[in-house]
Amino acid sequence: MEKPIVLVIMDGVGKGDGGSGDAVACANTPTLDRLLKECPHTYLKAHGTAVGLPSDEDMGNSEVGHNALGCGQVYSQGAKLVGESIENGALFKSATWQDLIANAKDGKALHFIGLLSDGNVHSNIAHLIALLKQAKAEGVKKAYCHILLDGRDVPATSALEYVEQLEAVLAALNTDGCDYAIASGGGRMQVTMDRYEANWGMVEKGWRTHVQGEGRLFASAREAIETYRNETGCIDQDLPAFVVARDGKALSPIANGDSVILFNFRGDRAQEISLAFDRKDFDKFDRPGYTGVKFAGMLQYDGDLNIPENYLVQPPVITNTMTEVLVEAGINEYAVSETQKYGHVTYFWNGNRSGKVSEELETYEEIPSDVIPFEQAPAMKSKEITEKLVAAMASGKYQFLRCNYPNGDMVGHTGVMEAVVYAMECVDNGLKAILEAADKYGYRVLITADHGNADQMTEEKKGKVSVRTAHSLNPVPFIIYDTDRTWTIKEGAYGLANVAPTVVTMLGLKAPDCWEDSMV
Repeated sequence: MEKPIVLVIMDGVGKGDGGSGDAVACANTPTLDRLLKECPHTYLKAHGTAVGLPSDEDMGNSEVGHNALGCGQVYSQGAKLVGESIENGALFKSATWQDLIANAKDGKALHFIGLLSDGNVHSNIAHLIALLKQAKAEGVKKAYCHILLDGRDVPATSALEYVEQLEAVLAALNTDGCDYAIASGGGRMQVTMDRYEANWGMVEKGWRTHVQGEGRLFASAREAIETYRNETGCIDQDLPAFVVARDGKALSPIANGDSVILFNFRGDRAQEISLAFDRKDFDKFDRPGYTGVKFAGMLQYDGDLNIPENYLVQPPVITNTMTEVLVEAGINEYAVSETQKYGHVTYFWNGNRSGKVSEELETYEEIPSDVIPFEQAPAMKSKEITEKLVAAMASGKYQFLRCNYPNGDMVGHTGVMEAVVYAMECVDNGLKAILEAADKYGYRVLITADHGNADQMTEEKKGKVSVRTAHSLNPVPFIIYDTDRTWTIKEGAYGLANVAPTVVTMLGLKAPDCWEDSMV
């Protein structure tokens, strides 16, 4: 057997321009600097077509990034998958869509909940518009949008651009006695879009807003956004919840028996609100008077856990993952991260599969994330992740180990430069300890990332420099650390899907024919 391998994923760490907005370059990272100076390395494409998205203008994200890292292949993902289903009409022919529309035409309202932007990471406003237009064409009279403001995958204060676009579409649809309108909303980091059960309070706040119509009333979404900006100074993702009023009361809370579509396609921040709508035995917060709606997600966000039960677009069936290959070879695996990225080194890594391929050969460890703004604790759980990984290395039990440091991504999304710089320094301290353990216990270490973020914290538009909170389009590093052998990375243009075949090759195994090429 070849030397065991440790794969370190520095979430959200790309190759920036080295300027003042590049937190990776601004940070004191002697370990990463040494690796890039002394070790074989290259840079991988981590966005657009390299991870199955429609075009190279589309930012990569942690979900599709870890899918590609873990399966060695490129699948149609997210926006591309949904876009194809809308374009060929398969979505509108699905039994789920037809059931929701029939219900809405039978005296009930049709509601849409989701992230209102064209970031193509969680959602795309174009998909919402297509669904609204089709609903009108099929005779739905009442449709209401519950919008979550982005400012994270798109410019930080761009919400009004999307609101104006949506309002224009709704106005055009309001003929023949139809009532199409925005009913409620709020910033994505304040309501509805929690993930990995890190903060159920966010989901409850969204429930009270969208379903019960509870919250501060405004005449329009524009009025709400402008008022909150003036009062709080918050960027879009942090704006409080709001309810649009008509005649002094909430315009259209979601009522029992209504049809509800969650139009986000990315799974992590869609699962909890889906459970709140779907599960009769739901117990995370009280749902007074709730007896159920006809609910569907854009995709099924977790196939093994059946979240949600009904969905509009069939997800890609990802087979021949690296875990399947390693289990077939009898290799013991270990995966660790904190809650914020635990699903990425398990569920997404294994091709959107909950649970393990082999209970005997796989060990997962989740370190609970703190419920605190990331800029206030930019170290996150990097120390604990490092300690767990080093202990697993010392055990000698595993031939392939992987970890994810969330810092570059999660702190990067806050836009607070000083915090992101410190976050990168914490990741570098983790790398130092891992390399020391590799020398002591005899491991190869591969270092990469799933997409960029911390490497581009500012952007210039129309001559004005502003804070950037979205992922970057920059490539990510792939570094080989091995004190016993000098590796040569073959010439070529590589993406994240080339990592799995490289790992398998370095372990002395044969990659499946359907995989991308190895880099060594």
